[in-house]
Amino acid sequence: MEKVDLIVRADYLITMEGDLSVINDGAVAVTGSTITDVGTFSDISGRYTSEKIIEGKKKVVFPGLINTHTHAAMVYFRGLADDLPLQEWLEKHIWPNEMKWLSSEFVNDAVELACLEMLKAGVTTYADMYFYEDTAARKLEKIGMRGVLGSGVIDFPWKDIAQSADDYFRHAEDLINNWKDSELITPCIAPHATFTCGPDNYKRAKEMADKHNVPLHTHLAETQFEVAECKKRYGKTPVEYLDDIGFLSERLFAAHCVWLTGKEIEILAEKKVGVSHCIESNLKLASGIAPLPKLLNAGVKVAFGTDGAASNNDLNILGEMSTAAKVHKAVSMDATIADSKTMLLMATKNGAEILGLGEKTGSIKPGKKADLIIAGLDQPHLTPIYDIYSHITYCMRPSDIETVMVNGKIVIDKGQPATLDEAGVIAKARAWREKIQEQ
Repeated sequence: MEKVDLIVRADYLITMEGDLSVINDGAVAVTGSTITDVGTFSDISGRYTSEKIIEGKKKVVFPGLINTHTHAAMVYFRGLADDLPLQEWLEKHIWPNEMKWLSSEFVNDAVELACLEMLKAGVTTYADMYFYEDTAARKLEKIGMRGVLGSGVIDFPWKDIAQSADDYFRHAEDLINNWKDSELITPCIAPHATFTCGPDNYKRAKEMADKHNVPLHTHLAETQFEVAECKKRYGKTPVEYLDDIGFLSERLFAAHCVWLTGKEIEILAEKKVGVSHCIESNLKLASGIAPLPKLLNAGVKVAFGTDGAASNNDLNILGEMSTAAKVHKAVSMDATIADSKTMLLMATKNGAEILGLGEKTGSIKPGKKADLIIAGLDQPHLTPIYDIYSHITYCMRPSDIETVMVNGKIVIDKGQPATLDEAGVIAKARAWREKIQEQ
C-alpha cells in the first residue's frame, strides 16, 4: 500500500465535483500540500496507509470557503460607524480614520485579527483590496492562509502611501514581483471604483495585469450614486463604460454588481467577468440587492464576498450563504431559487474559479491543494440530518468548524488556531481600539 501523510475521514464528504453528490463515510488522502486521492474510507484505507488519521464520526468534510471580496485590515474599524448610507459612511467616517491610522503597522496587526476570524469560520482563501499588501502578504505566509491580495489604485493622493498614480502602480508592480512565485499569495491589481478611478488608471491597471498575468479586482455598480455619477461623467452605465474602455475580461472579478441592466448582465457573461456577491454589506448599507438569479441564469460565475468588517460587520461566509438563500427566495417569491447546493458551490468552487485559482483549490480532487474544512455535526442545531447541504447553508455556524487545513497544513486544530496566538491577537486589537477611540 502507498504511504501518505494524512487520511481525513468523515461521515459526509462533499467534494463539490461532478454531480455534487455526497460520499458517505468518505476519506481524503493527503501527501504534502496536495490531495492524493478521494473516495470512501473503505477504498482509501484499502489503497493507502498513514500514521495520521483524523477520524470523522459525526463530522463533515468539505472544501475551504472562499471570501472573494474584503478589505481585511478594516476589521479594526468594525462597529466604528454604522446605520449610515454608503457615501456618508465612507466619506465622513471611514476615509478620515484611514487617513489618520493607516500604516504598515496597522495592516500587519489588523490582518492577524481578520485571518483569525476567517480561519475559525472555515475561510481558507480571501481576496483583498487595500494598501500595504506586501505587509499583508508577509503576515499571510506566516499564518499559512491563502490570499489574492489586490494593491489599491485611486486617482488621488493617499496619506503616506501614494502622491500620484505612478506610486500606486509601483506598489502594485512591487507586490507582483515579490509574490508571483508564492504558494499561498496571488498578487492582484485593484482599481477602486468608477467614481474614484478615471479611465487612464483603469486602462493602466489592465495593461499591467495582462503583462504579468495577474487578476484584477474592482467595485462595480454597488450603489445608485455610483451609477448616476458614471452616467454623468462618461454617459454610460458602469459596466458599459468599463467595457467601452476595454477593461472587462476573464481576469476581472467585480464586487457587488447590484444595479445592473439586462444589457450589462449580458456583457458580464460575454466577457466572463466573475462577480462577488456581498449581500450582507449591501443590505446593511442599504445599497440594494444584486440580481443573483438573473446573473446565474445568464451564465455569470458568482461567488460570495463579505466586504470589510466595517460594513458587514463580520467575515463569515456561512452567514452570507444563509442570508443570500433566504433573501433571494423572498425577493423573487420563489422558494426554489438560491438552493443550498448552489450556495455552497458559490462559496467554494465558483470562488476559486473567479479568482483564477480553480486549478489549485475550491473542490476536493486529486492533484488540488489540501484546503479542507472538518465541521462537527454533534450539536442540537445540527440534529437530525436529512440533507447535509441544507445543514451547511441554513444551520451551520463558525463555532461548528473544528479543523481547517490550508495547503496541507492544519491551521485550526479542534477549534483553536495553530499558527496564531488568539489571546495576543485580541489584546492587540483592543489596544488599537483604545488609540482610535481617543482620537
